Amino acid sequence: MTKKSALLLLLCALCFNSVVGAAVSVLAFGGSSLVGAIVANAVALIVGASFPKSALRSGVLVEVWTGEMIKAFRTPPTAVSWFDRVRSYDQYVENDVIHFAELGGDPKVLINNTTYPLNIQTLEDADKPVSLDKFDTEATPVTDDELHALSYDKMGSVQERHRESLKEATYQKALHAYAPDSNVAKKTPVFVTTGEAVGGRKKMVPADLVELKRQCDLMGMPQEGRVLVLCPDHSNDLLETSKNYAEHYNINDTEGKITRLYGFDIYEYNNCPFYTVSTLKKLAFGKTPAGTEQQASVAFHVGSMMKANGSVKFYHSEAKNDPLYHRNLVNFRKYGIALPLKANCTRAAIVSATA
Repeated sequence: MTKKSALLLLLCALCFNSVVGAAVSVLAFGGSSLVGAIVANAVALIVGASFPKSALRSGVLVEVWTGEMIKAFRTPPTAVSWFDRVRSYDQYVENDVIHFAELGGDPKVLINNTTYPLNIQTLEDADKPVSLDKFDTEATPVTDDELHALSYDKMGSVQERHRESLKEATYQKALHAYAPDSNVAKKTPVFVTTGEAVGGRKKMVPADLVELKRQCDLMGMPQEGRVLVLCPDHSNDLLETSKNYAEHYNINDTEGKITRLYGFDIYEYNNCPFYTVSTLKKLAFGKTPAGTEQQASVAFHVGSMMKANGSVKFYHSEAKNDPLYHRNLVNFRKYGIALPLKANCTRAAIVSATA
C-alpha cells in the first residue's frame, strides 16, 4: 500500500469514527459531539492495537456481534419424561453389548397333590446377547476463519448441536421400538380413531381412549404403569373433544405428564411413529411416510420396556492437518438401545383412520 493510499484510508477512518462517535454521544447520552468524536477515535485506536498485525482494521470501528446464538428448536426434557420413566440397564452393558437371560419357562404348580415323589422340572435359561444400536452424526466442518472471526464459541455450539441431535434420535428410536409392529388381537392391538372427519382423517375422541383401556385389559397389561404418548394430532383432537383433558393441559408443566385418564399417564411427543392405515403395520424407522400412512399414539407398560446407553465417542480432526481447507471436522458416535422386554401384552397403538 502506498503512503498516499494509507493516508487516505486513515482520513476516511477518522471521519467515520468521528461521525459515529458524535452521533452516539448526542443521541444516546445528550453529550457533546466533539467529545463523542474524540472518544470514538480513541477507542478505535486502543482496540485496533490489540488485533494481530495481519488483521483487517486500520483503526475503523469494527462490526460488533452479540455472540448470542439462536438455537434450533429442541424437544424439552419434560416432553420426554415418558422415556425417563423406563428402567435403565446401563450397568449391564459390556463392550456395547447387553446380555439378557432368556428364561426357559415357569415351574408347574401342583394343587392338592397326593402323588410322591414330585417330578423334577428343569428351568433352562439361556444367555441372549443384544448389540446396541449405533448412532452416528454426519461430520460438521468448522474452519479456522470461523473460529477467528466469530465472537461466540462455534466449536462448543457445534458439539452441543451434535449431542442434542443424538438425544432426539434416541427418543424417536425408543418410541418406535416400544410401539407394536402390527395389529395382533389380545397381544399387540392397533386400531383406528372414530371421531369426525377433519383434513382427510378421523379425530381422536374419548371413546377411543376407552377402547384402548378395553384392549389393554383384554390382553392383561398390568394396570400400574400404563403410559400413553399422544401424537400432536391426537393431543389437539382431545383438547377439542375432551373437557377433562383440556382442563388438565399445561397444569403440570414440570414433570411432562399432561394428566391421568382411564388409567393411563398421558404425555405428548411430536415424533411418534407412523402406520399404514389399511394394514395397521408400523412404518420402518427413518422411512418417509406417504399419503397412506398416519401418525399414531403409542401406549405401553413402562415396567415392560428397557433402555441402555453404551459408549459415546467424539471424533475430531484438526485444521492444522488439513492444508487444503484449513477446517476442523467434528462428529459423534453413540451406542444405545431401547426395546420391549416382553413383546406381547405390553403395548398398543391408535392410528388416525382415513376419512
